[in-house]
Amino acid sequence: MNNSIRNKLFVMMILEIAIWGAWLPLIFGYLPSLGFTNSQQSWILNAFPIGAIAAMFFSNQFVDRKFAAEKFMAFSHLIGGAAMIGLFLLKPDAAIDATKLEADTPNPLFLPFFGLMLVHCLLYVPTLSIANSIAFTHLKDAKKDFGIVRMGGTVGWILVAWPFVFILVDWAKVPAFSSVSLKDWFEAIFSNGLKGTALQEGVRSTFLVSGIISIVLALFSLTLPHTPPKKNAGESQAWLEAFKLLGKPFVLVLFSVTFIDAVVHNLYFVWTGGFLEQRVHIPGNWVMPTMTIGQVAELLTMGVLGTVLAKLGWRTTMIIGILGHAARFGVYAFFPDNQNMIIAVQLLHGVCYAFFFATLYIFIDEYLPQDIRTSAQG
Repeated sequence: MNNSIRNKLFVMMILEIAIWGAWLPLIFGYLPSLGFTNSQQSWILNAFPIGAIAAMFFSNQFVDRKFAAEKFMAFSHLIGGAAMIGLFLLKPDAAIDATKLEADTPNPLFLPFFGLMLVHCLLYVPTLSIANSIAFTHLKDAKKDFGIVRMGGTVGWILVAWPFVFILVDWAKVPAFSSVSLKDWFEAIFSNGLKGTALQEGVRSTFLVSGIISIVLALFSLTLPHTPPKKNAGESQAWLEAFKLLGKPFVLVLFSVTFIDAVVHNLYFVWTGGFLEQRVHIPGNWVMPTMTIGQVAELLTMGVLGTVLAKLGWRTTMIIGILGHAARFGVYAFFPDNQNMIIAVQLLHGVCYAFFFATLYIFIDEYLPQDIRTSAQG
């Protein structure tokens, strides 16, 4: 395989997942600071699954039948990135304390915030499937090579998380660099993370980072290998052909198991950030880096995924991935006061993701029709 193509696919995955990794881990603690009710927070957080459902009928269908995948990526990330920057610019009016609004007083931030998040998700979520589709189209041996290419996404998540160790710091409490030793200077940074209102204001910068990365990927997408739609397909509606596959028992079982595992996987992101900060007492600027321990493990599991699949097969590999969730949440449930165990168990994220979801992507590409590749991935 052409190394330049492989490298482009790797970089595509870095940027693709970094967009998501920049804002997802910290948004769950950020939304209450804007005074949103539980219902309003649910609407905002559900913009992502709304985008996934809409993608099945529109975006994925469009790429499978009408439009070159790399051009759709460029368009989606340009508009989606602009929406993210809009979320960064959206902040409470100094004259309005959003957290003290009366129960029956409309929050002026909700509609614009939800609208911008919905625009971003409607355009971003489909690109997760489309990025996979582009990779599989140009990989000669997906079972062997996809884990390595998808490793780029893991690298992206790590790279975007660690700068926040320094961004979310109370620099007023950090001595001048020249006045202390390097060791003492770093210790001051690591022990003086932002708290309270200042932390939430700092978290707003995650949207700016995400938006910039998205626009960079929009431009980079124009350099990706050409991936045209499949025009000579039997069924004009790719999503309908994909749904018909549920008539096959093995696909129905796979769909059902994926539904359950996706719920558990999403719960990890919904809950872990706040759990680490509020229950395990991890400093706010260390929450994202602590969660990236799982991504470091993911680098290793992605690297050996091809070998594991060859030795264990599809089913055993997926079962191990699912059991990783059970073990991780078991530690959360029964040892919440053991900070070292909670930090160490983040390593299981690599097993949970690579051995189930990445394996799932490869399986779908290998066993389901190629002319509905993007819709099947979705």
